[in-house]
Amino acid sequence: MKISPEQGLQKLADTGQLFTELFSHGTLSVELYRPIDQDLQTPHDRDEVYIIISGYGDFVSDGIQYSFSEGDFFFVAAGVEHRFVGFSEDFSTWVIFYGRIGGEANS
Repeated sequence: MKISPEQGLQKLADTGQLFTELFSHGTLSVELYRPIDQDLQTPHDRDEVYIIISGYGDFVSDGIQYSFSEGDFFFVAAGVEHRFVGFSEDFSTWVIFYGRIGGEANS
């Protein structure tokens, strides 16, 4: 199976939402996320990975701020406060959730 960023962005545009699930298998869920102006997400109950599709800005996770650009990878453990800030208008990212509720470190 293959999903391109363009296909994901088109599906996202069709939903009119800020994120959409593109694939799931077992505990794996692959989404595309494109916030507008500000990222209002709250901590999630599963571990997650972000892979930046396009854009640039800063990512704050557990009180630490990192700059990001296309291709960067971030891991966020379940329950950790995080958000994207100061991002460009073209910002979008893959979001990959996996594992059990509470995160794999708690297995």
